[in-house]
Amino acid sequence: MKEFLNKLNYGISANEIKAEEKQILRELLKNNIIKEYKNKFYLNDGFVFGELDISSKAIGFLKCFDENYERDLLIENKHLKGANYKDIVVAKLLNFKKKRQSAKIILILQRANKNSIVITKKYGQAVLGMDIKTGLSVALKASQKSLKALPLGTILKIENQENRILEVLGHIDDEKIDEKISLALFNKNVEFSETCIKESLANGDFVDANMYKNRKDLRALSFCTIDPIHAKDFDDAIYYNEQENAIYVAIADVSEYVFAYSAIDKEARARGFSIYFPHIAIPMLPPALSENICSLKPDVDRLVYCFKIILNQNLEPIKEELFEAIIHSKRRFNYDEVDKLLEKKADLAEFSWLYKLEKLTRLLRKKRLENAFEFKTEELRMVLDENLALKSTNYEKSTPSHNLIEDCMLLANKAAAKLIDIGIFRNHLSADLKKIEKLLNELASLGINVKFKSHLPELIRDIQSLADTLNLRAELDKLIIKAQKKAEYSSINAGHFGLGFQRYTHFTSPIRRYSDLILHRLLKAKMKKDEKLFQYLLLNIQSTCENLSLLEREADRVANDFLSRKFARWALKNRGKKFKAVIVENTNITLAKLDDEIKGAEIILSDSKINLLQKVEILITDADIVMAKIFGRITQILEEG
Repeated sequence: MKEFLNKLNYGISANEIKAEEKQILRELLKNNIIKEYKNKFYLNDGFVFGELDISSKAIGFLKCFDENYERDLLIENKHLKGANYKDIVVAKLLNFKKKRQSAKIILILQRANKNSIVITKKYGQAVLGMDIKTGLSVALKASQKSLKALPLGTILKIENQENRILEVLGHIDDEKIDEKISLALFNKNVEFSETCIKESLANGDFVDANMYKNRKDLRALSFCTIDPIHAKDFDDAIYYNEQENAIYVAIADVSEYVFAYSAIDKEARARGFSIYFPHIAIPMLPPALSENICSLKPDVDRLVYCFKIILNQNLEPIKEELFEAIIHSKRRFNYDEVDKLLEKKADLAEFSWLYKLEKLTRLLRKKRLENAFEFKTEELRMVLDENLALKSTNYEKSTPSHNLIEDCMLLANKAAAKLIDIGIFRNHLSADLKKIEKLLNELASLGINVKFKSHLPELIRDIQSLADTLNLRAELDKLIIKAQKKAEYSSINAGHFGLGFQRYTHFTSPIRRYSDLILHRLLKAKMKKDEKLFQYLLLNIQSTCENLSLLEREADRVANDFLSRKFARWALKNRGKKFKAVIVENTNITLAKLDDEIKGAEIILSDSKINLLQKVEILITDADIVMAKIFGRITQILEEG
């Protein structure tokens, strides 16, 4: 959309316009926003395209797509024309003699959300809805009588065009409403359509090996899975043959069951990713697939797409063979279990190869990190009670079992990337130099002086080395990650800076990532030398990649929004109490992250001048469970950060 609209500034010919852009073109012509000249379309003077932001005071700010507008345009409330936060709009410049250039919205080209989530509140004598995402009040299309019959604090899903009530979700005082709010805020589905369910059930619930004579039969090999203890879907199984020095990475063959452009495929494409809450997963695929016929459960036959990677004595792949196979996983391990086994060296019988594979992957990891980075990030795990209230939190660290699986998966992903020149790649561009320089300045203010180097890998390692000596590695690694660009999907390879790989893609999780499912289909078409099918699967591939990058960030936002809601409820119950925390942001706002019995909650502080990474004691002064925010102030500096 943005690319198409920007082209109108300089002229776009009719044959360049995609099918999905033609309706927008007609709307722009109808409203005299563009003109046609010599079979090219141009934007008329005085109009701009952009994405709308709205302040809590209901004033709009338009971030223009045209980079000549360095500052956002001011749009007064009366000129918003019903546009909402993040909508893509056309605005007309106004000639008011003000310090700031202003505009008025002419046309809404793309709504960020068809629906919004509001909470009923009383404003004077009237009951209105307050948008949970923006905090703006909304006049609902319902009688005051019916609205007053609802208890104040009722959560409603409304349609944005006319503010009609679509659904009553529940009440804000109910802990169980948080899941519904987080999903609805980002327009995520929980239920699958009846068509999707019927399609998924049509595959049955067992694999008949006799139907797959053309697949390699690996059922005699002692494959196993290693996953989190509460996992329900098992994407990957591994096996190691010491005689050949061969690692087998067997991945659930989802493409055997989910065909391109089927009902399930359309839903999976729209979801993009599975979403994980502490108590439940919202799967990308219906449970009949994700938890049954596709899942590599133990003691049953399952179809896989498998890499057999043979390494030489220098740990370099000398043969990477990809084939369709059938396996019979012999055991399901969890990470904690494997860590204990690796420590005790208990007799594992047919799985004794795990010990040898762990040693091998340790060496692989050491070699890989010569050209890559190891970030000591910790993943927050939240435990809820039976009423879905926050019970406890802890940070999950990478352990030998995690590393073993990770390096096997990296081998397979890297091998898959070599097999395509165009398709879907996982790219991670080099870190932003300006952000790195800003980080160095922040560190200098803490007395942590690192000499700037233009060679970023060396510079990052210098920061990490110093962080280790100061016992601040985990905190500084988070800041380094923040200074880097985000990894994204693209149809063209651009390498992976963080992993130190020249080519990289996602192959190993087709149950929970749509990108991997696309890749499996492309690889199968390539292996069958079906160029027509390969090109068909590539239709609009770059647009698909860009959309998947957006969906990935959305899935993270949904999960984080849910955690923030649980933290806010906990904070409200603990208002007036003091807790240990560390300063994690000190630019536009000051943020502290709890580092006490409860960890990970972010607190907005009233204090403005405080060093980054400073350890402090804070007092929780208030919490807003609707907007999922916690407020506090510093009561004590604990030690130099």
